[in-house]
This record gives sequence, C-alpha cells and structure tokens, in this order.
Amino acid sequence: MAELGVELDCLEGVKVVDFTQFEAGPSCTESLAWLGAEVVKIENPKTGDPGRRLRPGKPDDDPWYFHQFNANKKSLTLNLKSPRGLEIVKELLKKADVTVENMAPGTIERLGLGYDEVKKLNPGIIYCQVKGFGTGSPYEHNLAFDMIAQAAGGPTSVTGEANQPPVKPGPSFGDTGTGMLMAISILGALYKRAKTGRGRRLQVAMQDAMIHYMRVPFSRTQLSGKAPPRGGSARSQPGGLVPSALYPCKPGGPNDYVYVFCSRANADHWQRLLRVIGREDLSGDPRYDTQDARSQRAAEVDEIIAAWTRQHSKEEAMKLIGAAGVPAGAVFDTVELMADPSLAERGIMQQIEHPTTGKLTMPAWPVRFDGSPARVKPSPLLGQHSAEVLSNWLGMSTAEIDGLKADGIL
Repeated sequence: MAELGVELDCLEGVKVVDFTQFEAGPSCTESLAWLGAEVVKIENPKTGDPGRRLRPGKPDDDPWYFHQFNANKKSLTLNLKSPRGLEIVKELLKKADVTVENMAPGTIERLGLGYDEVKKLNPGIIYCQVKGFGTGSPYEHNLAFDMIAQAAGGPTSVTGEANQPPVKPGPSFGDTGTGMLMAISILGALYKRAKTGRGRRLQVAMQDAMIHYMRVPFSRTQLSGKAPPRGGSARSQPGGLVPSALYPCKPGGPNDYVYVFCSRANADHWQRLLRVIGREDLSGDPRYDTQDARSQRAAEVDEIIAAWTRQHSKEEAMKLIGAAGVPAGAVFDTVELMADPSLAERGIMQQIEHPTTGKLTMPAWPVRFDGSPARVKPSPLLGQHSAEVLSNWLGMSTAEIDGLKADGIL
C-alpha cells in the first residue's frame, strides 16, 4: 500500500504559509499539500499545533489525530512572540502565494499578522481566514469547534429520530467541510491571480459553511414553510419516500444494517427490489405498488424488506440488491473500511510509515488524477523542516539557523 498513488504537481511551485490548527484549517491546507503545494506549517516550538496534543514533558497521547490532517506538509517552528521570530515569518509571507489561519478571533491581528499588515508585505498573497462565525455576526467573537458549527449552522437540527432530541452528526462536517470550501475558493483565487496578479482576502465561517451543506433541508422549508422534522434512518417515514431506511442484517452486530432506498424518480426500483427479495407476489398489489400507497404503509413495507435482510449479511444484501439496480449501502464502520482490500488496492486507504507511530493506515485524497490517487506522505515531526525551509525560502546559512536555535526562536 505504501507505494500506491502519485505525487501530484497540480500546485507545484505554490508556497503556502500555514498558521492553522486542529482540523478546519489543517483540512484546507492538507488538500493543497496533496495537490502539490509546498505547505509550511508554522508551529509553536514547545508544543506545536494544539492538534498534536503534545503535553510539556510528557509523550503525545494521541498522535493519530494530528496525522490525519497534516499529511504531506512541512513543519517550521518559530516563536512568533519574539521580534526575530515575527520578522522571519514576515519574510516567509513575502515569498508566499497563500497563507491560511484559523486561530481564535483576534489572535492573528494581535500578532501583527492581520490582513492589512500582510497585504503591505505581499500585495499578491491569497490571505485566508477560517472562523467559527462570520464578520458582522452577533457571535463573531465566539469560539467554535465542529459540533458548535453543526448546531448553529443547521445539520444537528435535521439529524436524529422523529420526536427525539437532535443528534450531532458523527463526521466532522463543521471542520473538514468548512476546510474544503476554503480550499476550493483558494484554487479559484489562484487561477484569477495568474491573470491579474492581484491577491485576495478569503474568509469563511464554519456556521456559514454548514448552511451551505443544508440546501436540501432549505428546499423542504421552501416547500412547506416549516422547519424539516427529523426523520432518522431506522425506519421509513409515513408520508415520505418508502422504502428509505436501515434494515437489520445477520449476525445482528451494532453496524449490521443495510440502507435501501427506492427513488421517486424511478418506479422500477420497487419492482426490482421485490424480485430480489422473492416477493414478486406483491408486484401489482395496489397497497404497495406506488410511492403514495407505500407511504401510507411504511411499517408494513419495512417489515417485508427486513424479513429478507435478516437472512443475509450486510455485504450480501448490498451486493444482491445493488446488482439488481436498486440503491443499497451496507453500514461499514471504520475498522471494516481500514481493512477493505478494494480500498487499499485503489489507494483510497493508504498505509504509511511514520517515525513515531510506525505503520499507519489513513484515507487519502479521494479524487483520482489520470487513474491514480494522490500519494500520502507522513505528517511532519515538530520542526522537522525548519532548516530546510529557512534555507530554501530565505537563503539562511547553517550558522544562522543554529544561532536561531540557540536563541530559542526555532
């Protein structure tokens, strides 16, 4: 697995100064690194990005979190509270094409690295900020993490079972989802800058990003004038699309389910499903033959399907139903996905060798370029590339770099 993938050069020559931490910002800059940009992560010399979860004088108790969001980057440690450290980072910004930060509101400005200051240093830079809440929002100065954004931006409101409290979605859409929107915007800004030479200021708030991911629920509100109710996924909802639910499979483990869905856009889905589950006797039955009829008998329909799925594993159910032309998806968990040979062979899951944690399997960039995925390289050790970056970007000598280390700036 380690040799799968190619080193992408789409952003070759693009230099990124990365002030991001935790997940929303690092997801953005990691995607640029996968695409070939040189992403230099500026970190505190003592503990680095808080996402490293390093504790002074103690070993890191969770390095795997950091690995996931900082692959293919370089790490440069700088004490930004020292005049010399700040001077060095300003010299780097003069050379950069892009800079990204997602510090707490006001932090980057207090360091003297706000947009107005950096623009003076480098008018062509793409200056990017990821915050919890947008400029002008009544919550502008509030702190935010993934679950806060998902609550304030809407996803939590539509997740969960009917007549039960809302549930935070499991994936970190609030963080990674926001980072992806910023990454796409950076690519657009770079494309435009290639023609005009002008830099841009890009800002995205995590709450605003989550609103973007809520477009289907917004369309339901426009149709009904009401907030969409939570429908869950354990059972089909009366009055909705039926079947559209999770169905239990053998042997009955916590994730032994298959999701089956019959679209309103294709009436053949139901007929195909009946053939797969051996219930052709119901074909033409007016109680079930149309979406409207099935929506009045959601519980009956679910039991008809579940009687069949309980006799099959989720993999068998997905394969048989899917092969018949009916949308179906087994509920695969993280352990199963990491061990999936097809994902490994296709380079979607890649194994890397990290100097601190050994072999590590992690998801790669999912877009294939000319048939190949991007190659994953290990996340950097804290300060691993300090000498390399200062030498290559700023032409510093070994003696100068050693002096900076002696002074505690690196």
